Amino acid sequence: MASLLDSFVAFVSAHAWLAYLTLFLAALLEAVPVVGAVIPGSTIILTLSALVPGGELRLSFVLAAAVAGALLGDGSAFWIGHRSQREILNSWPMSKYPRVIAQSEAFFHRWGTLAVFFARFVPPIRAFVPVTAGALGMAPARFYPVNLAAILLWAPVHVLPGVLAVSVLHRYGGFAPHSGMARHAWMLAVVAGALMIGLATWMLRRRQGAAAAAMGRNPG
Repeated sequence: MASLLDSFVAFVSAHAWLAYLTLFLAALLEAVPVVGAVIPGSTIILTLSALVPGGELRLSFVLAAAVAGALLGDGSAFWIGHRSQREILNSWPMSKYPRVIAQSEAFFHRWGTLAVFFARFVPPIRAFVPVTAGALGMAPARFYPVNLAAILLWAPVHVLPGVLAVSVLHRYGGFAPHSGMARHAWMLAVVAGALMIGLATWMLRRRQGAAAAAMGRNPG
């Protein structure tokens, strides 16, 4: 396993463009309805960001790739929903996930414009709220500025923890940038990603419970 991780770091060092492309695609696919609910984009971004302090990747490019992917993904999903209206919510493959669609609608109705902002940080509805916002008639002039603000905050929140954690290892842990440090950084990033996903899941379940209670009180 250690040799595999070392080989990966060496490969990324020689082919950094592939890492940036992976970051872009991870952020993009997270915003695709259905697909985004299963792609561990946040974990991928956090893990690759751990390679910044060692010089394998550049922080500015990592942030740019994540922002660009999220903008394209969210923007495209919203535009499809805006053009198709509610028809898109009842068509395949979204019709196979009526519960998540209902949760996204409840989330949107509860928070309004702010749902676009908050949803960027809450999987799995992050992949459904943009298209739902478009399908429910949200104006593009309202969606895109809020979505941009959310993404500009979301990207550093996902990237910087890995960067800072590995920087601490460099400074205080005595790890060299290009040896065993890579293995420790990788494991640390994966653990941090798992904790992030666990926290997001807990938050989502709390919101789901609140939404279900609200729907129960207002069945009509």
